[in-house]
Order: sequence, then structure tokens, then C-alpha cells
Amino acid sequence: MSVARTLQVLRANRSGAAAAEMALVTPLLMALLFATMEGSRYFLDEHVVLKAVRDGARFASRQTFSAMPCGGTSTKLGEIRNIVRYGNTAGTGTVRLPYWTDPNTISVTISCPAIGAYSGIYKGMASVPMVTVAATVPYASLFGTLGFNTAGLNIVGQSQSSVAGI
Repeated sequence: MSVARTLQVLRANRSGAAAAEMALVTPLLMALLFATMEGSRYFLDEHVVLKAVRDGARFASRQTFSAMPCGGTSTKLGEIRNIVRYGNTAGTGTVRLPYWTDPNTISVTISCPAIGAYSGIYKGMASVPMVTVAATVPYASLFGTLGFNTAGLNIVGQSQSSVAGI
């Protein structure tokens, strides 16, 4: 059989085409699958951190004015951090994110902007304490053991609320 005839027979033979195409497409599909899983987990963890700092700011806003002094440090700092990481003031149970090990990633600042004349519970006050709860959590990848490096990737959340003093 001639070379031309052999090439013509091979070109007409389609028996392995599907397997060859699948072998070419599989790495792309796997990369897309892993990227989707990693991105989904990042956004879920970001949602958890945002909800956690909102809970912390809400808890802090319900403290007394003496516990949340203007420009000072809260006397309830430990409890606020526990609310953010654990969801309770005692700091017991499981943390909201399994890799959130450092309570110092949570900051609580109290500012007192003077906006003008106040009424209601703030009547007679020169300024209203505003508490800001922020967290910067280093992200841990699902596929870190496979060499997917997320060093320097942080999940950041922040929430602010005025202190009600009640």
C-alpha cells in the first residue's frame, strides 16, 4: 500500500477521535472546575466575615456609653471579638471559619464625629460614639496542598454603627 493510500485510510478512520478530543479538553475542564470551587469558597468565606463584623458592630452598638468611650478602647473588646469569631460572647464552640485562628485580626475603633445638634437619646451630647468593627482574615485555599498559593490574599470586612448607650 502506498503512503498516499495509507494517509487517506488514516484520515477516514474516526474511531479514536472522541478519546483524543476528550484528552485535549479534560485539563481545561478540570482547571475550570477547580477555579469555580475555589472562587465559590472565597465568596462564601467573605460573606461569613462580613456577617461576623456586622454582628460585632451590632453588639457593640448596644453597649453603654461608658463601655464605648469616645476615642478610647472598649471595655467589651474581648466580647466583641468573640462575637465576631464565634458568634457568642463566651468565645466557645467552633469558629466561623476553621482557619480564623488569630483574634487580633479583628479591630474595634471608636470615633466621635461632631455633626451638630442631636435629639433623642443623644440630646445634650457634643458627639455620638461610632464603633467600627473590621477584620482582615488571611485566606486559606481549598487546594493549598496541591500548590495553590494564596499567601497575601485576605478577606476583609468592615461594619460601622452608632452606639445607642442603652
